[in-house]
Amino acid sequence: MAASSTGREAFASRAGFILAAAGSAVGLGNMWRFPYQASEGGGAAFVLLYVVLTLVLGIPLMLAEFGVGRRAQLAPIGALRNLAGRAWAPLGYVFVLAGLMILSYYSVIAGWTVRYGFEAAFTGFTAAPADHFGQVAAGADAAAFHVAFMAVTILIVVGGVKGGIERASLLLMPMLFVIVIGLALWAATLDGAGAGYVKYLKPELDELMNPDVWRAAASQAFFSLSLGMGGMLTFASYLKRDQNLPESATVVAFTDFGVAFVAGLLVFPVIYSFALQGAVGASTVGALFIALPSAFQAMGEMGRIVGVFFFFVLAVGALTSAISLLEVVTASVMDEFGMSRRRAAVIMGAAITVIGIAPAMDTDALGLMDKIAGEFLLILGGFALALLAGWKLRSEVRDELLAGASPFWQRQVPRILTVLRWVVPPIVAFVLIFSLRETAAAIIAFFSG
Repeated sequence: MAASSTGREAFASRAGFILAAAGSAVGLGNMWRFPYQASEGGGAAFVLLYVVLTLVLGIPLMLAEFGVGRRAQLAPIGALRNLAGRAWAPLGYVFVLAGLMILSYYSVIAGWTVRYGFEAAFTGFTAAPADHFGQVAAGADAAAFHVAFMAVTILIVVGGVKGGIERASLLLMPMLFVIVIGLALWAATLDGAGAGYVKYLKPELDELMNPDVWRAAASQAFFSLSLGMGGMLTFASYLKRDQNLPESATVVAFTDFGVAFVAGLLVFPVIYSFALQGAVGASTVGALFIALPSAFQAMGEMGRIVGVFFFFVLAVGALTSAISLLEVVTASVMDEFGMSRRRAAVIMGAAITVIGIAPAMDTDALGLMDKIAGEFLLILGGFALALLAGWKLRSEVRDELLAGASPFWQRQVPRILTVLRWVVPPIVAFVLIFSLRETAAAIIAFFSG
C-alpha cells in the first residue's frame, strides 16, 4: 500500500489521483441531472452558464479543497481543526454529513441503474416504462439493489487508496469515457436527432436572467464536481507535494464537463427521435428511467444492446462517485478515532446503508434528501470553504498551490486566489439564498403533504 512520508496512505501515480478525482466528479450528476437541468434551463443557455460557473466557482473551490487537504494530510474534520482552529471544525462535520446523506440516497438511484442494466441484458425493457419505474423505484426491490450497491462500494474502500480506490479508477474511468463517446456517436445516426441537438445547443438567452436557472447551474456544478462535501479535500490528503494542483483541478473539471456534455449529445437525440419530451418533463428521473427505456424498447434487439451499455456506464459513474463519498466518511472516522480502515469502512458503510432504506422505500424522501444535501449543504459548504481558504488560510493554500506547479500555473495562482477571495463568496451567497428558499419549501411540502 503506497504511503506518504508521514505514513499516510498515498496515491501511487498522478494518473491514479486524476482519474480518482475525475471519478468522484463524473457520475449520475452528469447523466442523471445535467441533461434534465439543461432541458429545463434553456438548453445551451444553461450549458453556457454551467461552464462559466465551473470556471469562476468550480475550479477555485476545488483548488481550495486540494490546498487544504494536502496541507493538513487529514480528512475534513481534522484538517479544518488543525489548520484553522476548533471553531472551523463544524464545517468539517457539514462536509461529512453532506457526503453521508448524499450517498444514502445516491446508492438507491445507483441501484436503479444496476437493475435496469440487468433487465436490458436478460429480460428486455417493458412496453410501459413509466408504470414499471413506479413499481421498482421504491420498495423491497429498490432496497435490495441499494444494499448490494453499497456492499460493492464498501469492498472497494476497504481495499485502501492504492489497492481499492486507485485501482478501480484506473480500470473503470477509461471504460466509461469510451462507452459514453461511442453511445453519443451512435445517437447521431438516429432519425430526428437534429431536433434534439437544436433543443440542447440552441440557447434561450432569457433564461440567463432567471435566478432559478442560476441556482440550478450552481448546484449542478457543486454536485457534479463533488464540491462542498470534502471528497476532493480527502483525496488531496493522500497526495505528495510534487503534484501540480492547478493543472489537476483544471483537468478534472473539464473531464467532468466533457462527460456531462457528451451525455447530453446522447440523451437529447434519443428523446427527440422518439418524441419522448413529455416523459422527460414529468420528473428529474424521467429521461433516464422512463424516456430512454421507452426508446430502447421501441428499437428491439438493438435497443437492448444499447441499453446494456448505457446503464452499465451509469452504474460505473455512480460507483466511482460513491467510492469518494464513502471515503470522506471513512477517512474522517479513521482520523478522529484511530480506527482501522476496514472497520471504519464497514461500520460507516453499514450505517449509510441503513439510512438509505428510507429513500429506497419512498421517492419523496429521496427528493427531499437531494434538496437538503445535494443542493443546500453543498452550497453552504462551498461558501464557508471560500471564506476559509480565501481569507483565513490564504497563505497556506497559496503555498500548496505553488508547490509542484509549473511556471505557467504559478503565475495563475494569485489570480485564482483573488477570484476565490472576492468573486466566489458573493456569487455563492446569492445562490445560497435561493437554495435555502427552495429547500425550505421542499421541507414544508414534504411534511404537510
